[in-house]
Amino acid sequence: MKPSGKRKRIIKNALALLLIMTAVFGVSIAIQNLPAVGEHITTIFVFAVFLVSMVTDGYVYGIIATAISVLCINFAFTFPYFAFNFTVPENIVSALVMLVISVMTSTLTTKLKSWEALKAEGEKEKMRANLLRAVSHDLRTPLTTIYASGSAILENYDTLSDDQKKLIIRGISQDSEWLARIVENLLSVTRLDGGNLKLIKTPTLLDELVDSVMQKLKKRYPEVTVTLDIPDEPLFVPMDALLIEQVLVNVLENAVQHAEGMTELSLSVKVDAGRARFEIADDGCGIDRDRLADLLAGRTFAAEGSSDKQKRNAGIGLSVCASIVKVHGGEFYAKNREGGGAVFGFSLETEE
Repeated sequence: MKPSGKRKRIIKNALALLLIMTAVFGVSIAIQNLPAVGEHITTIFVFAVFLVSMVTDGYVYGIIATAISVLCINFAFTFPYFAFNFTVPENIVSALVMLVISVMTSTLTTKLKSWEALKAEGEKEKMRANLLRAVSHDLRTPLTTIYASGSAILENYDTLSDDQKKLIIRGISQDSEWLARIVENLLSVTRLDGGNLKLIKTPTLLDELVDSVMQKLKKRYPEVTVTLDIPDEPLFVPMDALLIEQVLVNVLENAVQHAEGMTELSLSVKVDAGRARFEIADDGCGIDRDRLADLLAGRTFAAEGSSDKQKRNAGIGLSVCASIVKVHGGEFYAKNREGGGAVFGFSLETEE
């Protein structure tokens, strides 16, 4: 049974307190007999109280560090040694100073963390609003087209030729398929953002994964050729095959739609140090440096410069890919190629 978030924070804070105080006590024991240094042991414990208050949550751990520091100084570093004596004025002053430092530091760090949490929530709300506007705008065109095409067939069924009907129905089918993919991406964003994704990794044969991806891409873009460079020997990679397949299809589609001037598109898989590194490269127009981070984080939703002005993926594909790879224990990256074009990649652990 996995510990809850609250229990994890308690364990983390307790470990930080234990490690810091143990380290400080050990250092103080080691330097207490050094000339002109031992007299500053109280200052070292004051710093320890400050550090504990800064790295832990709330006030409790800073106050506990204060109590431990006072007891340690009184017992091990104040005459009579290895005996408690609370009548020494210096000990009382040190305790008060540490307590004040603990409370002040805890107050400042608590306010700072609260402000950062509010800022992060504000950013998320802004992203949701931008995503809603972008999706609403981008879904309007295909929905309008589907409605208009259906109405045209119903109103002019007898006057339209079979070829005209097939052409209209083909357009409805393509727009419907595109809408289904957008909804699939949006559902993935919701699952990942809400933490409801239960990842189950199963060893997946690389050849089968790549073959499935190529079939889907070929069905949607029959004119696109992808150069493959994958290991000849069988390779099994633990993953959620459907999610990783979605990543590869999204990135390939992103290249087809947005890499203006592209003549070459490749998918390569290299094995290095127990990890399978996937890379998709094109020789198109590349990506503006200022937009790279925003695209991966999902902060930019408009697909500017798309070769298909009527079918944009609202820019959510890459952020979905980054999130899926992250829950697999990998890191999704993007960069421009020196000779032109862009490279998107990620790595996953291979099966031992």
